[in-house]
Amino acid sequence: MHRAKKRIVIEFLVALAVIAGFFLLYHYEETNIETSLANTFPSSALALGQVVSTDPATNVVTVAVLTGADKGQTITVTQQPVSSSSTASNYLPYLPGEKVILAKDSLGGVTGESYYITDRFRLPMLFFIILLFAVVAVLFGRMRGLTSIVGLGVSIGVLGWYVVPQILGGADPLTVCLIGAALIAVTSLYLAHGFNRRTTVALCGTLLTLGVSAVLAVLFVDATRLMGFGTDVTFYLAIGTNTSINLRGILLGGIIIGALGVLDDVTIGQAATVVELKDANPALGMAELYRRGMSVGREHIASLINTLFLAYTGVALPVILYLVAFQSQIPLWLTLNGEPIAEEVVRTMVGSIGIILAVPITTALAAWVFGRAHGTKK
Repeated sequence: MHRAKKRIVIEFLVALAVIAGFFLLYHYEETNIETSLANTFPSSALALGQVVSTDPATNVVTVAVLTGADKGQTITVTQQPVSSSSTASNYLPYLPGEKVILAKDSLGGVTGESYYITDRFRLPMLFFIILLFAVVAVLFGRMRGLTSIVGLGVSIGVLGWYVVPQILGGADPLTVCLIGAALIAVTSLYLAHGFNRRTTVALCGTLLTLGVSAVLAVLFVDATRLMGFGTDVTFYLAIGTNTSINLRGILLGGIIIGALGVLDDVTIGQAATVVELKDANPALGMAELYRRGMSVGREHIASLINTLFLAYTGVALPVILYLVAFQSQIPLWLTLNGEPIAEEVVRTMVGSIGIILAVPITTALAAWVFGRAHGTKK
């Protein structure tokens, strides 16, 4: 017990040391991260700056240029005044010392200023929260946490270097997303949970459920006659690229990718449940393992239903608020019938049905694999 407490203390100290080290690295040279990124990926039209002072009365912001051809110069930028009370309540004023992204004004603007502020510089804090996530994952997950992070990196790589380029290149989005989801499932499951029969059963359950979800998605997207124009982003994507992009396919592929994130958890949980039941009582056969595994699985399903609804609703909340706020004169049934809401309903229901079906599918597979042997041989 004393050794365990000592190890926990050491782990927390290491975590604090890593986080402190990040802050020291960042503040050792004030613009180290910013200038390094700007020099690695230079832009003739953009520069990084640091707010020196602000004048609320005139909306003038004084900024020191940190990168680019005008590095070291101090410029003034006139911000547009807040036009409405609703905008004012959400406006964040620039603070002295804050880093901003400056864009060159090729037209010279009304006042002749050479730059205008286009955005705040957020990358250092984004790096920090990613580091914090990694530290927490490794601290409490140890080797499994580390391999899971590697699996996450593979998932990002598959999406960034395979799924996105293939879709933009004109490939069928549903096929691409199914292949990408299969690659992600294989790598993430084995990296996170090891190469063993339990993980293989969970992987088979995941792939089978993805196939079922794809069939359901195609059937209901076609039955509801959805076109994939649920948001302005998809509209701009359709008219803003030189490639003919299948928006309905993107909707179908998004359903598959969205379901995959929860599928891994469900399938590995059910496979592990059956393995532990078999270890506790090696005499249990396939039927009894399935029955007891489903008893646990039903509790999992009960908690998943509300979780999935809230997760999908959280993503769609701006759309829901927009429809309620700006279409109050339209009957409720007509709002629900519209493509933005219909897309979210189909996405949520198809994803949820697929995830629920993953429980009996994976439980049956695990009961069949481990119920035939005297031991699990994980």
